[in-house]
Amino acid sequence: MAGKIRQLIDLIIDRKAKDNPMMERVIKAKMILKGINPARYTDQSEDVPAVIAQLEGMMDSFGAAGPSAAPAAAAGATRPGTGAASPSAAPAVQRSANARIKTAFSSNPFTPACIGEIRAQLAAVEPALVVFFASTKHAPAVISRQMQSAFPKAQVFGCSTAGEIATGCMLTDSVVAMAFSAEAAGNCKIEVVENLARRDDIEKACQNFEAHFGEPVAAMDPARYVGIVLIDGLAGAEERFMESLGDLTNVNFIGGSAGDDLKFTNTQVYAQGKSYTGAAVLVLIKPGVKFSFIKTQSFRFLGKTLRVTKVSETGREVMEFNEKPATQAYAEAIGVPVEEASNRFMRNPVGLVIQGEPYVRSPQQVKEGSMHFYCGVKEGMKLSLLESTDIISDTRNAIAQAEKDLGGISAIIDFDCILRTLDLRQQNLTEDYGKLFAKIPTVGFSTYGEQYIGHINQTATMLVFG
Repeated sequence: MAGKIRQLIDLIIDRKAKDNPMMERVIKAKMILKGINPARYTDQSEDVPAVIAQLEGMMDSFGAAGPSAAPAAAAGATRPGTGAASPSAAPAVQRSANARIKTAFSSNPFTPACIGEIRAQLAAVEPALVVFFASTKHAPAVISRQMQSAFPKAQVFGCSTAGEIATGCMLTDSVVAMAFSAEAAGNCKIEVVENLARRDDIEKACQNFEAHFGEPVAAMDPARYVGIVLIDGLAGAEERFMESLGDLTNVNFIGGSAGDDLKFTNTQVYAQGKSYTGAAVLVLIKPGVKFSFIKTQSFRFLGKTLRVTKVSETGREVMEFNEKPATQAYAEAIGVPVEEASNRFMRNPVGLVIQGEPYVRSPQQVKEGSMHFYCGVKEGMKLSLLESTDIISDTRNAIAQAEKDLGGISAIIDFDCILRTLDLRQQNLTEDYGKLFAKIPTVGFSTYGEQYIGHINQTATMLVFG
């Protein structure tokens, strides 16, 4: 028998996208990140049991009936060439005078004083939701507990960082926070997944979302709902976690992997006054304001591809590209001796190209001819060789496009890869980068990886509010 893979792909797209072209793009992107490229399969393609099992898992996640209603718009579908996504366009979402979003930051090393300064800066808002990102200079259990105590009527969540971003500046050893009024936050719910390896725990979180919002997560309109995901940055579980979450809902979850100031020993996520390691915080929001997304990575294609022919997926290790030792094949592609290959990792990562957009996979180190990555790759993937370009101008253009699409920006949450931050530091451009956000209330942090549809590297993924 042949062609079952094509049939399953078409059935999933039909039931989940409901003739919505933007949603179809997102679903295809999820499949490609799983290692299943829909363009490769026809009615005559051989039935591969492992691929069929993956697709049947996607079917099982949302049930035979599929979502109960077609999404109004695929708010999370990045438009090629812009780096900005179409805004949520739900007619009921209108900004009121009470829909306020404020930001604050402090570099005070004494935790109680630091939080006191943040609370004073946010005094104009009675927040219903607070997100914060904190340097590990502040003890995890202490900063989480005291931030919740400072805003007792709010739902409070956050994570540890490898650098912080605030309105107009990039920081280190600091705490940044964003507060949403009840009108701006709308309806929201925080869930903690304490065991990243258990899909059942993700499903339980989604069941709790369903109970809170009164509708199945598979049927939620991605133009009206948005999710934030913060995850342990050292657990190496982001790919599986985002795949499982993406199977369960069309709502777009955007976020970052927690950092620990480049110590690489212990990263933390925070929720409701507690701190967690080996865990993820999921926040599902039905905002009272419009929202959109930015995904920007400053690279150009070099016209060369590397096919993954031998890999250890669990170790994020590629042993072979193009049936050659991975480091040798990579060095040949960029035209340098093998011993110099690792010096080019930041400038020349590789990307999985999805509908014209690179989803970057950054090499981490070389070990005995193999290349270890910060992000997972799968056997059979064709990865395009990339070369870095101008982070400042690319990000400026992406923000400008999002501002045009939304008719103005009231706030940004920026999840910015630590590799981008290190690149900016090397070029003495952190001040220039911070100035890009000088007129927009902004918080963010330097991550150990970014989440947008899947897990990626060397990218800025931003949640943008209108």
